[in-house]
Amino acid sequence: MPRLFPGCLAAILTIAAGTAFAAPPSESAEDNVRQSQQYEQLLCTNVAFRNKRIAQECGPLTDPQMHENCVASFQCGAVRHRSNRAPPSETIR
Repeated sequence: MPRLFPGCLAAILTIAAGTAFAAPPSESAEDNVRQSQQYEQLLCTNVAFRNKRIAQECGPLTDPQMHENCVASFQCGAVRHRSNRAPPSETIR
């Protein structure tokens, strides 16, 4: 039996793992939008699900500001404005 170099074996395993977890190519943009809407509805109507997602996403954050921002991103019904620019009231004209 031929011996594989450890690097070759690792590359083969990485490729195999990547193909096993790849998203199915049949998913359309419409399916993606529908699934996102279902996720948002579940997030906003099921407190246990929302709390679990907050714990998963925000729990590891140790910086208080980042943790607070993460939890705030799970608010339902709020317009989420994601921009690195300052609000108009803070910009110099």
